[in-house]
Amino acid sequence: MIELQLYLLVPLAPLAGAIVAGLGGRGIGRSGAHWVTIAGVAVSFVASCAVFLDVLDGATFNGPVYTWLVSGGTRFEIGFLIDRLSALMMVVVTFVSLMVHVYTVGYMADDPGYQRFFAYIALFTFSMLMLVMANNFLQLFFGWEAVGLVSYLLIGFWYTRPSAIYANLKAFLVNRVGDFGFLLAVALVLATFGTLDYAAVFSRAPAMAGATIEVIPGAPWLLVSAICIGLFVGAMGKSAQFPLHVWLPDSMEGPTPISALIHAATMVTAGIFMVARMSPLFELSDPARSMVLIVGGITAFFMALIAMVQYDIKRVVAYSTLSQLGYMTVALGASAYSVAIFHLMTHAFFKALLFLGAGSVIIALHHEQDMRKMGGLWKHMPVTYVCVFIGALANAGLPPFAGFFSKDSIIEAAHLSNAFGAGFAWLMVLAGVFVGGLYSFRLLFYAFHGKARFDAHGHPPHESPAVVTVPLILLAVPSVVSGWVIGDVLFGGYFGGSIFIADSHPVVKEMAAEFHGIVPMTLHAVGTAPFWLALAGAALAGYLYLVRPEMADVVRSKAGVLVRILEDKYGFDRFYDWFFAGGVRRFGNGLWRFGDVTVIDGLMVNGSAKLIGWFAGMVRLVQSGFIYHYAFSMIIGVSMLLTYFIFFRGTLVP
Repeated sequence: MIELQLYLLVPLAPLAGAIVAGLGGRGIGRSGAHWVTIAGVAVSFVASCAVFLDVLDGATFNGPVYTWLVSGGTRFEIGFLIDRLSALMMVVVTFVSLMVHVYTVGYMADDPGYQRFFAYIALFTFSMLMLVMANNFLQLFFGWEAVGLVSYLLIGFWYTRPSAIYANLKAFLVNRVGDFGFLLAVALVLATFGTLDYAAVFSRAPAMAGATIEVIPGAPWLLVSAICIGLFVGAMGKSAQFPLHVWLPDSMEGPTPISALIHAATMVTAGIFMVARMSPLFELSDPARSMVLIVGGITAFFMALIAMVQYDIKRVVAYSTLSQLGYMTVALGASAYSVAIFHLMTHAFFKALLFLGAGSVIIALHHEQDMRKMGGLWKHMPVTYVCVFIGALANAGLPPFAGFFSKDSIIEAAHLSNAFGAGFAWLMVLAGVFVGGLYSFRLLFYAFHGKARFDAHGHPPHESPAVVTVPLILLAVPSVVSGWVIGDVLFGGYFGGSIFIADSHPVVKEMAAEFHGIVPMTLHAVGTAPFWLALAGAALAGYLYLVRPEMADVVRSKAGVLVRILEDKYGFDRFYDWFFAGGVRRFGNGLWRFGDVTVIDGLMVNGSAKLIGWFAGMVRLVQSGFIYHYAFSMIIGVSMLLTYFIFFRGTLVP
């Protein structure tokens, strides 16, 4: 009972803070709003740490909290699955969320929607925790949709901006596409297994490995493949995988703290966590895992390329997130689920660090986000500079920073995998290392070095207050050291039974056989291609933006059409706007013209009126008021009746 109360405390503490901050109004004021939500998330973080330590000692929990309803013998329950996978996610989510809450006090200090923002981000944290702690598909779907709803509110937080309204609507609609596949998969699970409980579904899945379903008549599919592909389509939307990636960069219209929260450890990683949780199903479907590999490889490389041509500092980090999510997805497809979660953890720290560091710069420059109007900031903002430098090193995957250990493991997993599409994915993630080094240090050198290009507004920029810099420092520490636990997390059996890998997919076992500790791994990296590719990318950025800054514009102009393709983001936004949004508008316009104007108004409404008018006009011709007209009509009528009875009935008797 004590354990269950502790588990309940984790999601309910942020929820309580959100309710008080959202409904407290003037009674609690601005300071009350941030204190109650920070306290709620802090309690959740402490409770998560206690749960984590408890799980390390071998304690697990899988059971219902309460039954929502029973229908036809099927129980729909709210329940928790507390194991090493969910415990790790709980700690990461609550820690990053706590840092974002504290940071928000400084960043949003002058915003009129201060209380509303704190209510939203606390509610966002509750939604994500309900998702990661779920032990059944019903609760998973609740958390899945809840984070989508709150992200809609947060991306469009500044609702007076048309661009923010467009961005949150875009995020909402694109995620609905992915969620449709996710919902179909959940419906298939219920129809096939008769339950939504994870444990029951996973235990029965091997017996259903050969079952088929005809999605298209005459073309049978493996049932498990149909379920896994539907689930992954949901993950493609939530984790912004190609081609459902278009919403994530536009989500930068929201305030910087929510950019960090969405992009670092919560919403966009929900899809990665979900696929890892569903490993017992995905291990039964080779087609689904190949799809995951190919989609992840495309996302990892091609989204990184777009980051190289962006000038908005937040959008550079946003496209970096897309690329890193692609790396995680490749690991999932290679059956290296633990590697994907490991990169999710390390990425949460250094990506939150980069976003909050970018926000610190934006505050100092009076909300300027264009890197062309920055430069020379390292002298004015030394703490922010060092933290962003650490984030760039980790993001580029250079040793011994956290990103190196997880990213290098993903590349190795793709190289060892024998799944269809693994070779392509390996080439993509390997090439992405060079691009990652280039755009990471392009951001650092362009924004913090070189000549000052900013408008001082009467005084030079200065370091952000402690409420901003302290979270940066606290995130910088795990951005350096969190990768050092790779031996315990990946090869020490940390995840245990929370992740299932079939014996026919021994990628992680082969990696474990080659692992001899973090120091040998770091030293070995110096002789490998990923290290030199990352270093080459960083060196090229240094040459273009430090040594010969004029060359950057020359290279950009010489690249010509390639740069325009990247600036246009491969045309996906324009195509979706023309084909889907424009297509729906054209279809609706056609329905209006044909259905409403022609059929309903023209034929049914106006046509009926015209028909009645014509008939009335014809009747009016014989209603003249003259007796001889009526007599003539009677004679004609009698003649027609006689003709009918004589010629057609053969008798005058009716």
